[in-house]
Amino acid sequence: MHFSPTRLTIPLALAALGAVALTGCGTDSDEAAADGTLQVAAAFYPLEFVASRVGGDRVEVTTLTGPGTEPHDVELTVAQTALVGEADLVLYQDSMQPIVGDAVEQTADGATLEVEEVIDFIPFAEEHDHAEDEHAEDEHAEEEEEEEEEHDHDHGDEDPHFWLDPARMATVAEAVASELGDIDPDHAEEYDANAAALVEELDELDAAFTEGLADCERDVVVVSHDAFGYLGDRYGLDIHGIAGLSPDAEPGPADIAELQELIDAEGVTTVFSETLVSPATAETLAQDAGVGTDVLDPLEGLSDETADEDYLSIMRSNLASLQEANGCQ
Repeated sequence: MHFSPTRLTIPLALAALGAVALTGCGTDSDEAAADGTLQVAAAFYPLEFVASRVGGDRVEVTTLTGPGTEPHDVELTVAQTALVGEADLVLYQDSMQPIVGDAVEQTADGATLEVEEVIDFIPFAEEHDHAEDEHAEDEHAEEEEEEEEEHDHDHGDEDPHFWLDPARMATVAEAVASELGDIDPDHAEEYDANAAALVEELDELDAAFTEGLADCERDVVVVSHDAFGYLGDRYGLDIHGIAGLSPDAEPGPADIAELQELIDAEGVTTVFSETLVSPATAETLAQDAGVGTDVLDPLEGLSDETADEDYLSIMRSNLASLQEANGCQ
């Protein structure tokens, strides 16, 4: 059985929490509690976005995955582990970040919302078999396979990237409103109203994708890693990832050859790289196949280039990129 090395940092962080508690210094959490502001810890950007929109001015949302950080790779600091223990509400997804799930289980005193409890996940259909028989006796290939297993972070058989479906994001928004209303019943109607406004915007986004991708020359999309399954499932796109669920996984030569054949056969015009990870593999595939490149943002987190944007604006940028690449009317 494989254990992610990041899990081992939790006991060390817990051992240091006492030192943090003994400092006697005032914290932002203390000040927020004094003025009635709820403290929300959100594991990564999509959950932060929902919590901020639903909570409004009555919550202070802190993300556990900073801007520019790939959420698969997050490691919690002592202060972040303490925040998980002290927050009024923790929003997290164990299949995406098991280290956060560990911290919740061991330290959380407030309310918690594991998003897998409120939405349905779709199975992950592995497009590429990285452990090919032809490499079975190749020591280097075996090392690559072990490395890939390490980076898969125990996703299991379900795709964790639910937030690329606006309808599932709407479900999370309503669940967050319910949790905040239970914690702060005096303002439950305000949280419900904020959630309803966000759901309306998400419905509009869903309609834009449905209409915008309804009449296209092609439906095949080649992306850097398999983060877009929910987008494909909802809007009828045939998504092919160069890597697997983890953006750090390395495709094998047979995978690359298969994608080159697919690009040629389907008339694919664009290979999409993404933010937060190197575009090198996507750019190499595009160059070898003689097609262009563009960016399709999986919205796992904000980058320097998208710091002034939000979930809704980035999703609309993704839609525009897909329409151009696939010749949509």
